[in-house]
Amino acid sequence: MSNSEPNVPEVPIRDDVIRLGQFLKLADLAEDGAQARDLIADGEVRVNGEVETRRGRQLVRGDRVSVLMPAGEESAKVG
Repeated sequence: MSNSEPNVPEVPIRDDVIRLGQFLKLADLAEDGAQARDLIADGEVRVNGEVETRRGRQLVRGDRVSVLMPAGEESAKVG
């Protein structure tokens, strides 16, 4: 198994870090801040495979964020 994940889009960020709630919106994994908050509170969000319940979690380049959606899991990588 290789480290490259061709089906996981890399979403570029402007600064060195970004908060989880902001990244969910930027990566189109959440429609708005309210949905991002709800997804995180419900335990539907994973960062690097671990459930994350802190909306203010600082993400850095290379982190992988996954969200459990009704249609399945969607992921994006911090770029």
